[in-house]
Amino acid sequence: MCSICAIADFATNEKLNPGILAMMGKTMKHRGPDDTGMYLGRNVIMHHNRLAVMDISGGKQPMTAICNDRKYTIVYNGEIYNTDELKAELKEHGAHFSTSCDTEVVLWSYIVWGQSCVDYLNGIFAFAVYDESARCLFMARDRFGVKPFFYSFLGSTLLIASEIKALLAHPLIKPKVDKAGLWQLLFLSPVSLNSSTVFRDIYELAPGEKAVFSANGFRIEKYWQLTAEPFCDSREAAIYKTKELLADSIKRQIRSDVPLCEFLSGGLDSSAITAVASKACRERGEKTDTYSFEHEGNKENFQSSLFQPQGDDEYATGLADFLCTNHTVLTAPADKVADALLAAVDARDFPGQADIDSSLLYYCREVKKRHTVALSGECSDELTGGYPWFYREEMLSRDFFPWIHDPYARISLFKSDIAMPREGYNYICERYREDKATYSVLDDDSAEMKNSRIATNLSVRYFMTSLLERKDRMSMASGVEVRVPFADHRFAQYVYNVPWSIKFEGGVEKALLRNAMSDFLPSYITHRKKSPYPKSHNPEYEKLVTSMLQSELARKDSLFLELIDSAKLSEMLSSQGTTWFGQLMAKPQLIAWLVQLAYWLDKYNVVLV
Repeated sequence: MCSICAIADFATNEKLNPGILAMMGKTMKHRGPDDTGMYLGRNVIMHHNRLAVMDISGGKQPMTAICNDRKYTIVYNGEIYNTDELKAELKEHGAHFSTSCDTEVVLWSYIVWGQSCVDYLNGIFAFAVYDESARCLFMARDRFGVKPFFYSFLGSTLLIASEIKALLAHPLIKPKVDKAGLWQLLFLSPVSLNSSTVFRDIYELAPGEKAVFSANGFRIEKYWQLTAEPFCDSREAAIYKTKELLADSIKRQIRSDVPLCEFLSGGLDSSAITAVASKACRERGEKTDTYSFEHEGNKENFQSSLFQPQGDDEYATGLADFLCTNHTVLTAPADKVADALLAAVDARDFPGQADIDSSLLYYCREVKKRHTVALSGECSDELTGGYPWFYREEMLSRDFFPWIHDPYARISLFKSDIAMPREGYNYICERYREDKATYSVLDDDSAEMKNSRIATNLSVRYFMTSLLERKDRMSMASGVEVRVPFADHRFAQYVYNVPWSIKFEGGVEKALLRNAMSDFLPSYITHRKKSPYPKSHNPEYEKLVTSMLQSELARKDSLFLELIDSAKLSEMLSSQGTTWFGQLMAKPQLIAWLVQLAYWLDKYNVVLV
């Protein structure tokens, strides 16, 4: 994986500034510590930081190819899993290759198929191709947004980057947050509304979108989304095809020229990936490496709940023994998780998911000591029906995002004349209703199937995108590439149309996936109730983050103090607390998030407008 950034302008004769571009690129060196390159054209300049995973000696970027006297240059971040098939097909169209890396395949895909090239790509990607003869810049992001793509405009000048910090490095891009951005922070964070960010005038190319920039302007087009189609397969065929599509995705993604591992929690999703990957490795005479994650003090302080009924440790180590993997348990000390809260903000460019972010950052730093590539189980719940809002109609029928248990939990802590909670609530509700109206359904869908489609789209477009953002930023801040086999568009499109009666057979969440993986996994895994990413149950952690927040409150010159309602904050700190987001965010996480917010407001010199 890598970082990309570029500056383009087709309306001026002034030379673009490579010094500013280099400054932008330098902010993302963590994403690509192995190499740096630049392309300097008249209308477009490009920068690339490389994390070498395939074809270590080749694959330098920006990469240029010439065909029929036309020059094309690409900056690319990603991994294409059907590279071999595409390369064979492109050769039939006259393409010639000098490397074995997928960057060259993406570049020639554009040369041969033009803007339709994205339809051929199976993988995770964000890239830009400068077609010099046509004087246009083509850009695209993968179907689920696994890889990031941000952009902004300064007059006629377009700036693009893998991370927001690179855009903010431009001296004319200011860290302004308007009411819409503030409402996203206080109601939705770490989720953001489609195509937007918390910063005014900084946007995100949405998952499944492509764009063209030229002298004729800037145009965005949606090239892929989940589409409702009639389902004609039997139950048995659905289970078989689900298994085959997932297994094929996993096998494609275990290719790497650097050390590769799997994240293994002992839950259904990561176990499915590890089972298929370890079998493929054994067939090659190799043994796969796995990691599970735990928090210091959890064994002594774990408290079972509806959302987290048991810990992962015995399941992960037991399955690792069953599959004969080289397994390592990484245990995060409470002080390390607290200390990493601020670095997690730097990685994400805004306060995200508190210690859910910082603990992953800690784990990825440890993984990097031995491995550069990892496979992870993200995206399964969103596609196969693993969350309670899939089958609890009261959660889905609200006019607000179903994973937000208490919309006012955070915003009520801030001064109402600044936060304007009622106006913000209405704004978010309206955007929510508008988006739900665009989801693809069939006229003859049952009520349960229609709810399944709505829940899937909501989960994929918002919840999953946020989790993928977290995974990308925390892993890439550590120089680790994480792949997500469930985020295969073939798998997603097929499962989207499987009847809810098969997905939720017997009233069991993710029944389709459980049945599909029964040949690979022992029954104690396929029947295990969902247990999310581990959070700290150590009371020492709450003490640490409370102390950090009190230090912030002792300051006299922070924007945070101008925003916070001290009486409401004191009331929250003395309460028992409640879960307010997803399945993991309780009182300690809310305190930690406030620490992150205070840090972010000052570190990023945020200006409220």
